[in-house]
Amino acid sequence: MKALAQLVRDEQLLELDNSTFEAIKGHAPPVLGGAEAGIYRRSLYRTGDVLYCIARTAADKALYAFGSSAASTPFGDLEATGVEDVLARRVEMTAEAVRHLWKLFPFTKPVSLREERTTIGMGDRLGVASAGHIRAARKYRCYPVLAQQSLRELDYTGRSFADVVADASFAVFQEGYEDGFGADADHMKTIEAIDTALGESMPMITLDLTEVLRPEVADWSEGDLTAGFEALEAGLRARLETDYADVDYRAGDATLTLDRVELARCALLYGDALDFAEKVNNHLKARTGDAYDLEISIDETTTPTLPEHHLFIARELQVRGVTVNSLAPRFIGDFQKAIDYIGDVAEFDRQFTVHCAIADEFGGYKISVHSGSDKFGVYPSIGHHTGGRLHLKTSGTSWLEALRAVAIRHPELYRLIHRKTYEYYPEALKNYHITADVSGVRPLDEVPEEELPSYLEDPNWRQFLHISYGGLLNDPEVREPFFSFLHDNEELYYELLEAHFDKHIGLLGIEKV
Repeated sequence: MKALAQLVRDEQLLELDNSTFEAIKGHAPPVLGGAEAGIYRRSLYRTGDVLYCIARTAADKALYAFGSSAASTPFGDLEATGVEDVLARRVEMTAEAVRHLWKLFPFTKPVSLREERTTIGMGDRLGVASAGHIRAARKYRCYPVLAQQSLRELDYTGRSFADVVADASFAVFQEGYEDGFGADADHMKTIEAIDTALGESMPMITLDLTEVLRPEVADWSEGDLTAGFEALEAGLRARLETDYADVDYRAGDATLTLDRVELARCALLYGDALDFAEKVNNHLKARTGDAYDLEISIDETTTPTLPEHHLFIARELQVRGVTVNSLAPRFIGDFQKAIDYIGDVAEFDRQFTVHCAIADEFGGYKISVHSGSDKFGVYPSIGHHTGGRLHLKTSGTSWLEALRAVAIRHPELYRLIHRKTYEYYPEALKNYHITADVSGVRPLDEVPEEELPSYLEDPNWRQFLHISYGGLLNDPEVREPFFSFLHDNEELYYELLEAHFDKHIGLLGIEKV
């Protein structure tokens, strides 16, 4: 505390106003001071007689309030620091403290991004990556969804929605990012879980309909489909027949038609899921006053989403009055974790065009691309056909960039993590679909220190590292030295993240600011 207070005094920060802070926020380096006592330039804000900022020491970082005389803050009174004319209050960056931060600086609270054209989900499993995400996103006409986690990820990392939102909010303050950011409760399947996320100010809900779909219907015979359709309520059956049976719908240059058999298949396969989506939408509207972003996820299936099925889903959501922010079909090809697209790019382009046209014709929602990180081969197509009206969802790629930083600067720690991965990936494989082959990975003992970062370019090993994060982050031999390394080397980590997401957003063709 005393070293930071001395820095405040030496730099005469208590004598500056907000307009002066604005002039110095973009100066390099981003931290004013040094490793033992440093203040993030972009976090300098004054309210009344109190200066707020985020500062770091060799051990940690925290929110600080400084003043030249006694003053009260929402976090408590300022206290003596041992430096003449500088009083301070140190604030742990917790879920409790962030609610006071939101009142002082509303730009630090997540908001609905429903009306924004391009949104990028930048999942941060570690709670320390968002500053790097912001540095990339602020260069483009897009909006970052910084807080993005599923219940599975929370379980693996030992965090809560409250932790995820707080970490993102404090990173927003650290970077002085005032343009707005989102928070996504990913893969929600129950209203109970949704309410937990809403209670932590997460305006985006990704509704995973996997458990209310009826995938077995896809394999039913024509006779079974006809019988199942005839068992539906008569009024619903009549409306569906009038609306869809052998009716031509235009979607861009494509004409889409459902014959009676395919109509029956769609009605039975998706009917319960569409009813549940309507129920969730009404619940969100009642809870939030219409300030929410609802994403419909139908990508967790074993087969690609046919355009005719996408049409049925989109139009039925309209009929039910569901306010769709984005919708994630399952696309042709393979969208595996943290590696490039697997499949015929030309065929993907052809089919993706139709999906985009359906989104334009039936709701104007954003097409959402799940498992979207590192799909560099199809980003130009995705950006072009959506015209930038899209949501790209990434997650584990930021964890991999942290491992890249370790490989670059701490070979011994990387080797430990590499060996430990063999312990954890077999269990992780039960929950993730990858086709990586561990036998093709170069033996660790054959790789000299300077070549360790090459493991992050190996598609096979990237996937094993990607899915093993839960075990690794909870391993006592890994966790403390790993997070300590990231604290000591955070600028390297931020630089790697910024470059990595620059590549993502740039290949999508998103306009620069």
